[in-house]
Amino acid sequence: MNDTGKRELISWIQSIAIAFIIAIVIRQFLFTPVIVSGQSMEPTFENENKIVISKIHKVDRFDMIVFHAPNSEDDFIKRVIGLPGDVVVMKDDRLFINGEEYEEDYIQANKDKLVEGQKLTQDFEVEVPEGCYFVLGDNRRHSTDSRIIGCIDGKSIVGAVKFRFYPFAEIGIPR
Repeated sequence: MNDTGKRELISWIQSIAIAFIIAIVIRQFLFTPVIVSGQSMEPTFENENKIVISKIHKVDRFDMIVFHAPNSEDDFIKRVIGLPGDVVVMKDDRLFINGEEYEEDYIQANKDKLVEGQKLTQDFEVEVPEGCYFVLGDNRRHSTDSRIIGCIDGKSIVGAVKFRFYPFAEIGIPR
């Protein structure tokens, strides 16, 4: 192999190594793909949906996040309802946060499936401790969320959902 061929080969190896290192850094510290497992976020996410989460995030109310579930090997995906210091009240399927009522359009499809007089979400009241978040699944009747596992520590949050890339018919930013 002549000198030009060797230089070309070394250039290719360097380019591939740099691309590989950049990909690892992006996945480890910025964005990572996740596969949704289970029915707790239906209809927003179905089982086997593929999403991208951002690991650099500020958690806001109603964001969908992935977090390390307490007492489990699994990561969960849920919607943030209560921020640190909030008082969250569910009364007659109506959500109140710090005394203000909030509409939950994202659960309307699940409410529409109920028989008249049934509740989607049982009544509760909780004060969210500092450094913690109160999370609920959109499919309230089939969700292991803060009503069961308690408020989640902010340190257990892996990232916030930013994009769905599968199924292809639903590609985009989930609401």
